[in-house]
Amino acid sequence: MPRRTKPTDHTLAVLKQIRDAVTLTNERLDQTRQELSQRLDRTNERLDENNQRLDRVERRQTESEIRLATELTAVIGAIHTVRDAVLADKDLRRTVEDHEQRLAAIERRTG
Repeated sequence: MPRRTKPTDHTLAVLKQIRDAVTLTNERLDQTRQELSQRLDRTNERLDENNQRLDRVERRQTESEIRLATELTAVIGAIHTVRDAVLADKDLRRTVEDHEQRLAAIERRTG
């Protein structure tokens, strides 16, 4: 059987130092874990706020796109109305010019 040796005061002192260092390290790890958890919570809160802002921006953009599409449809309708009026005016001008030429011809004959 192996013979057990009695620990010396120096060995006990080193073991106590190691124990104390491990305890300190564990305390610092716990503190670091707690700080990181708090920072993570704050980061998550900011992310939630940013997500809410992005949702509002997306909603406003969609609303703007709908308004723009509606107005664009109205503008296209107005352009078609103006085009039709111009074409009608063009046809009317031709008719008026034709009538003026006929009247002028009649006036020359009856003169």
